[in-house]
Amino acid sequence: MNNNSLRKLRESLMVSKAELARKANVSPATITRIEQGRTCRIETKRKIVLALGYTISDKNKVFDEDTLVAYQI
Repeated sequence: MNNNSLRKLRESLMVSKAELARKANVSPATITRIEQGRTCRIETKRKIVLALGYTISDKNKVFDEDTLVAYQI
């Protein structure tokens, strides 16, 4: 399982799972799975980071530092 701060960040921004899922173009079930610590594709993580209003360089605020490495500049 992966560690992430998705639920904490989402709730601090007062964004529902459904709203985040819509903005990230993923299913609400995907958001639930990620918040439970399950893995997902790098592309899905990228979509979520951007949907939360962060840049790819802020990815560590949401996901472990080992994720999204392919998107570092």
